[in-house]
Amino acid sequence: MAQEPFDKPGAWARFRNWLSHVHFRLVTIEDTPHSIALGVAIGIFFGFTPLWSLKTLLSIAVAWLCKSNKIAAAISVQLHDLILPFMPAIYLWEYKFGYWTMHGRLPQRLHFPALGFRDYAHWETLFSVGRPLLIGSLIIGLPSAAIVYFVCRGLVTSHRGRANERVGD
Repeated sequence: MAQEPFDKPGAWARFRNWLSHVHFRLVTIEDTPHSIALGVAIGIFFGFTPLWSLKTLLSIAVAWLCKSNKIAAAISVQLHDLILPFMPAIYLWEYKFGYWTMHGRLPQRLHFPALGFRDYAHWETLFSVGRPLLIGSLIIGLPSAAIVYFVCRGLVTSHRGRANERVGD
């Protein structure tokens, strides 16, 4: 009995295909390039914050307040989850940047005691660990969002320019 060749694409091909679909969804949103790019930048910014359960809601709320595209913000905050395996390292960098910003020096040694679930609800834990982490996420998230804004605006503008050329032909 002859077996048919296994034609399932590899992981890299599936990832590229998925990414091209996300790109197509973003550039075909019926809104201005500025609004789409601002929504994407807001989503990327909130993707860097350690506010796990609030990222999507905050990105949509801020996109609404800034009158940018809420769908683009929601897509991009979820797109940011692609780097999820690298988030512990990114959070460490954010913590170090935030600590350095607050104290003018890097921490000598990072020592996080074993924290139980109830310990996360205490204000002391929030201010000792959370504040440098949030400040560091601002330091990394704002430049990243600015870069993504200009890249996304260029992509949307060029896609629409090519689409208009095709329609004009």
